[in-house]
Formats: sequence, C-alpha cells, structure tokens
Amino acid sequence: MVGVIDGPQGRALVLAGGGAAGNAWELGLVAGLAAAGVDLTECDVVIGTSAGATVAAQVTSGVPAAELCAAILAEVPPAPPRGAGSDRRGGPGVSGPDYLEWSNAVIRSAASAPEMRRRMGAAALERDASGGDDSRRWRDVVAARLPSRQWPDRLVLVTAVDALTGEPVVFDRDSGVDLVDAVAASTSAMTPYRIGERRYLNGGYRRSENADLAAGHGRVVVLSPFGGRSRMPAEWGMDLATQVEELRSGGSRVETVFPDAGAGHVFDANALDPSTRRQAARGGHEQGRRLAERLADFWH
Repeated sequence: MVGVIDGPQGRALVLAGGGAAGNAWELGLVAGLAAAGVDLTECDVVIGTSAGATVAAQVTSGVPAAELCAAILAEVPPAPPRGAGSDRRGGPGVSGPDYLEWSNAVIRSAASAPEMRRRMGAAALERDASGGDDSRRWRDVVAARLPSRQWPDRLVLVTAVDALTGEPVVFDRDSGVDLVDAVAASTSAMTPYRIGERRYLNGGYRRSENADLAAGHGRVVVLSPFGGRSRMPAEWGMDLATQVEELRSGGSRVETVFPDAGAGHVFDANALDPSTRRQAARGGHEQGRRLAERLADFWH
C-alpha cells in the first residue's frame, strides 16, 4: 500500500526521469546541495521516476551523495554502440532518436492519457520477442547501478505502468516487489519488464514527473532534468506545471529545479548518451552549491 505523510511539516523529494544525463545531473545537484548544508534526502518520502527511480534508490542507500557523484566524474564514457537501438529497453546504447520517433508516434495516435498508456503497452509488448531473457539482462544492468538492493527504511515510491492494462503502478517496500525489479520496471521504455506474470513500462508514462504523489506534504522539491517539459498534449494534464498547481492548491509549498547551462544539453535524445554524464554531474554539483542559500530556508 502506498502511504503519505500527513501534516504541513512533511517534506517530499521528487526525482523525475531524464536518461543517463538526468541521472547524473540529479546526483550532482543533491551532492552539491549537501556539500553546502542542504540535504534533500532528509525528507519523509522520495518519489522516483525512470532515471529518477535509480537516483531515489541510490541516494537512500546510505552511500553519501558525494561518493555517488564522484563515481560519475570518474567514469570513462563508453564507445558509441554499433548500430542504432542496440539496447531496445532504453538503457546504455539505445538510440535516442529512434526511441523518440517510436514513442512520439504512439503519443500522436492516442486521444487521452489512458489510451496512450494502453497503446504504449501494446506497442512495447509487440516489440518483446525475447520473453524473460531480456528482463533478466536488464535486471543485471540495473542491479549493478544500485549500492544496495534492499528497500530503505524510509518511504520510497517508484512509478511504473502495467503494460498489459495501461494502469499506473506505484511500488514501495510493501508492494511485494524487490527494489531492483521496481527500478528496472520504472526505467524500461521500449520493451516491457517482466515481474512474475506481469509486464511493466517506464514510470514517466504515468505522469511525467509524478509530483502529484507528493500531495499532502507541506514542502515539495521537484528535480526535473527536462525542465518541466512534456511531450504529451497540454490538455492531458501530464505536465509539471499542472502537477505543481494541484499541489499548491492542496496547501503544499513547491520548489522546482531545472538544469542550467552548466549541465550541458541534457534534453531529448542527448539525455540517453552516456558521454553527457560527467558534464551533467559536474554542472549539477555546481548548481546545487549555488542554490543552497535559496533552498535552505525552504527545506529546513
């Protein structure tokens, strides 16, 4: 069961999706803020979507954000993969332009968000010819990224979409799904991730940043690598601005943080390029240090 901390003093951290670059920028930003005395992980709930789900698992693992950021800065960018779309699930090596072309076509074919999720699930299932083998490979990739494979004691929510029904899903430590599987499901984009007899897709198809899950908390910080932008039609209400308006209408105070120029160009297809990670992390760290004074009074 998904829980929410009631009361005006509750704090929520929302970590949106954003590919390889977005993951690095969020980790860098959290580390930069922590170095300046603002610890965003000191909160009542962490909500993670897609790459943000990986960050949520990483920053609640007990490993300091400074170490997580330093590991990115020490990475050696991999050589470009041979052939477009060599990783169909949406991990390292996936062709960003191919993914955008595929998913944009599904979005254009739908008349509503529920229909889009159903169509996205059907399209992903049609691509899935490998059964459980592909899911097992993706699970190994995700597990290698997580400092701990156990759900933390604090409340962490990880979003996904049921590929068979199109229904939104939120995993937590009481869901009966282990942390690695939850993150693997949330980060699966072009083919579904298998958990038992179910299949799951990227949590960003639920509702972009999924900041609405922070409803009921007094203070909410949203990290959005894509600057709050949405590829969905405005009337669907999937965009961050609509979610922020809903939160504020419910009494929440909300701060949104978007990448600045120091992070590099981390939007669209570039977000999936692992070579963007070091600059994104470095830029995020510097941005976090600059934002610390502004966020300190809000968060403490």
